[in-house]
Amino acid sequence: MSSSAADRPAPASPFDRLLRLFGDVQAGEGVTVLLMLSNIFLTLLCYSIIKVVREPLILLGGGAEVRSYSSAGQAVLLMLFVPFYSWFASRVDRRKLLIGVTLFFVVNIELFALAVAAHIPLVGVAFFIWVGIFNNALTAQFWSYANDIYTKPAGDRLFPIIAIGMTAGAPLGSLVAGRLSAAHVAPQMILQVSAALLLLSLGLYLAVNARETLRAPRTQEQGALAAGNGFALVLKSRYLRLIALLIVLLNVVNTTGEYLIAHLVELHARDAAAADSTFNQEAWIGAFAGSYQFWVNVVALLLQFFVTSRLVKYAGLRGALLALPLIALGGYSIVALGVSFAVVRWVKTAENATDYSIMNTARGLLWLPTSREEKYKGKQAVDTFFVRAGDLLQAALVYAGTHWLLLSVRGFAVVNVLLTLGWLVVAVAILRENRALAQAPQPPSPLPSTTPPARASAQTA
Repeated sequence: MSSSAADRPAPASPFDRLLRLFGDVQAGEGVTVLLMLSNIFLTLLCYSIIKVVREPLILLGGGAEVRSYSSAGQAVLLMLFVPFYSWFASRVDRRKLLIGVTLFFVVNIELFALAVAAHIPLVGVAFFIWVGIFNNALTAQFWSYANDIYTKPAGDRLFPIIAIGMTAGAPLGSLVAGRLSAAHVAPQMILQVSAALLLLSLGLYLAVNARETLRAPRTQEQGALAAGNGFALVLKSRYLRLIALLIVLLNVVNTTGEYLIAHLVELHARDAAAADSTFNQEAWIGAFAGSYQFWVNVVALLLQFFVTSRLVKYAGLRGALLALPLIALGGYSIVALGVSFAVVRWVKTAENATDYSIMNTARGLLWLPTSREEKYKGKQAVDTFFVRAGDLLQAALVYAGTHWLLLSVRGFAVVNVLLTLGWLVVAVAILRENRALAQAPQPPSPLPSTTPPARASAQTA
């Protein structure tokens, strides 16, 4: 006997079928996934443009040394920003939170554009500190929202596809900003482009929110969050403390690796100049940096398009979370044996490409089984303050290694191997906690499924 029309699954739309090239998209999910993908694409495009504007402002307005010290200023300001974000999130509903935070940063961009045009002293330093907060805060909020509107089964399937926008936005933003700078467009005018992109991303948030609200009556899940501070949420949860520790270790290992590649580039350019007086160090370093970043972005895009979703599908969170530390462990073990500069370059290319693709997706997946307060407030604390804490620890490690311990490249690689072993231990503990949270009873999801009840658990929240 044939089933009735009401029992049949909704037909797949063209968007559903298109996105199935990159992952498991079920009927009715394609439009929201495409809107979310476009949203994070615009956010990363905006940030990458701002980041390019940042460099000449800080280098000409403070210098490389001041630039390195500015991470401390970011950490201090984040200790104020995270409680403010928590306070605001406890007083407005989800829609107003998205609007308020986005418009806050748009106003900031406009104020910095005015300050740059007016040549206000030390604006480059203030802008550098602000950019570090801007990037992490907006990216964290995006993934908080994604975790809020998707169930864990749906997030496991769809986050790798959504993250394609994140991986693609960064290199395109750098290219756009570079072309604008080469065309002698004033920094304050380039900032207007970034402000417009941010307003477009807000429009996409509102479109997603309106679309999903139409599919379900408004529920308390879309309302204001319970009172509480993001830092307090992290400190009282073993799971969140482990995530924070993982983020710190990841940052220390990765940025120490960046120091190694920069150090080797500097040595190579210096040796080449000593051997040939006509050798242009600045031109060679610029060409190397461009080639290096190009291949990192190409490999990251390929991984995000064709590997990440399949890795999550067949190996789950375990595969996504352990991929980067295992690659880092193997790579730095090779470097510790004493290899050529070319090998170090491709080790870092593999590490960074995996970080920008598979690991970024894993970081989003980690928050699916947490409470709404943890998704928004706890994630802001982890993805802002603890990221910068990792930067500060790495700076201290490099200072101690170069001034006190006199570590060579191989010595720093050994340190990274030891840190990566600790990172793997933390990752395994996180997987254990994640499994326990996922098996615990979950509250009903705020957004409905587009399929029959038998398949509802695998659909969007």
